[in-house]
Amino acid sequence: MFGIGVQELLIILVIALFVFGAKNLPLLGTNMGRAISNFKRGLSEPEVIDVTAESKPRDTTA
Repeated sequence: MFGIGVQELLIILVIALFVFGAKNLPLLGTNMGRAISNFKRGLSEPEVIDVTAESKPRDTTA
């Protein structure tokens, strides 16, 4: 798996535990998953361009 062994993954996990704390790691994983899925969805969906005309407020001073 990308040349990273089990020992390297454990070291990375321990460092992440110290940096972010035990309470924030699940939240960090959830947010990273959402970010990746939104990025993939953004790449696959066609760009939508809004071509509706803007309505200007009517002039009532006349």
